[in-house]
Amino acid sequence: MTIAIMMIKEKQPLKLRHELKHYINKQDDLILSSRLRKMFPHDSNADSHGSYRVSSLYFDTPYDKALREKMDGVNKREKFRLRYYGSDTSFIRLEKKFKINGLGCKHSTRIAEREVQKILEGDIDFLLESEHPLLHEFYSKIRGQMLAPKTIVTYDREAFIYKPGNVRITIDRNLRSGLGKINFLNPELFHAPVNEGLAVLEVKYDEFLPELVAMAVQVPNRQATAYSKYAACRKYD
Repeated sequence: MTIAIMMIKEKQPLKLRHELKHYINKQDDLILSSRLRKMFPHDSNADSHGSYRVSSLYFDTPYDKALREKMDGVNKREKFRLRYYGSDTSFIRLEKKFKINGLGCKHSTRIAEREVQKILEGDIDFLLESEHPLLHEFYSKIRGQMLAPKTIVTYDREAFIYKPGNVRITIDRNLRSGLGKINFLNPELFHAPVNEGLAVLEVKYDEFLPELVAMAVQVPNRQATAYSKYAACRKYD
């Protein structure tokens, strides 16, 4: 299959969502999480404590295109990552996350552990054998833009859901950067702490933010911020 043929395959439809992000300190975290637990159910993936670990491996070009566009506030930008949850490497996704004029969207597809290992070793021809357009796009950008693994981003997430407005509220704690990109699939990989003492509150929703949620996530003297976990972890390069 040639790249020309590959690129005419149907792409996933866009579903743009609003995203609000706030830094919060430990005191705000305690107050906010206590309030949210009383009001909204946890994400179905949560453990008995209501949270789960997220591990992602981000890709970028030799000239750090994704990082620079984020720092410069480019209105249309994208980045690719591999992601798994907890210590279960049997369920991994390739995700393309992108922003258009401040709205976010994510396309994803499942990918096998053995295929991830091939990617880490530089063996990517198998991506062309897939029927999924995202894997084809990933292949073309590895070849055309020289995308390569840059950094591992890991954190502990507590997530809440509210169906009206398709709202998802997350508090991400203990942000850390994994050292040794080739060992991404090792859950015991050493991670260096990033932004100790701070957590990140994120609120994602479709067309509208219900008033109940807007009131529940209010934190005094905290303003929305353009924050990137990927950018924060790149300082350990």
